[in-house]
Amino acid sequence: MAWFILFSAGLAEIIFALSLKYNEGFTKLVPSIITCVSACLSFYLLMESIKSLPLGTAYAVWTGMGAVGVAILGIFLFKESIDWVRLVSIGFIILGIIGLKLTYIE
Repeated sequence: MAWFILFSAGLAEIIFALSLKYNEGFTKLVPSIITCVSACLSFYLLMESIKSLPLGTAYAVWTGMGAVGVAILGIFLFKESIDWVRLVSIGFIILGIIGLKLTYIE
C-alpha cells in the first residue's frame, strides 16, 4: 500500500509542477488553487508513504516521478526540446526509479 501512496504522491507532484506554469505567479485563481491543493496533497501522501518506506527511497522515487512526468508532459504541452540527450536522461531517471523499487526489501 505504501508504494501506491507514493505513486499517488508522485502524480500529485506532477500536477503541482504543471500548475505552476498555468497560475502565472498566482495571478489566476483556479490554477493557483490547484497548485496549493496538489502541493499539500503531494507532501501529505509522501509523509504517509515514509511511514513504511525508507525516506531516501521514497524521496528519490517521488522527485524522480515528478521530474519524468513534467519533462514528458512539457514536451507535449509546451513544445519543449525532444532531442536524444533529453530522452536518454529521462530514461536514466526511469531506470533509477525502477532500480530503487526492485532493490527495496520489506
